[in-house]
Amino acid sequence: MNLNRYPLIAAESVLTFEFVSVGPRGSIQKLISFQQTEVKDIFNLAFGDKTQQTEKMDDRSVSHNKDTQRILATIAYAVLVFTNEFPHASIYVEGSTAARTRLYQMGIGKFHEEIVQDFILLGLKDERWE
Repeated sequence: MNLNRYPLIAAESVLTFEFVSVGPRGSIQKLISFQQTEVKDIFNLAFGDKTQQTEKMDDRSVSHNKDTQRILATIAYAVLVFTNEFPHASIYVEGSTAARTRLYQMGIGKFHEEIVQDFILLGLKDERWE
């Protein structure tokens, strides 16, 4: 997948990444975080705007910066960097809203053939993993 993406700044642990979205609404700082779940080697992928006040992630903000594909490509690249460091990790992805989950599903669907060359992809359907 050779897509236009933003440059990433990785934390030393490679669990957190920062980048800047640039578009008609200005420059917006973004965060990507891989959070260990209660299950060993399963990480939740969290993504959102970096808040100015607390410098924490707001995963419900809507930027409307007209760069969705570039942001998704940047997140995909962060997944590659993370899995190179943690090859036995599994990543769980779900949007903070139904609309965001659908956006992620569409992005995965668009590049499904490329994704399955490097990853085992599972989806939850009718309470079963397929």
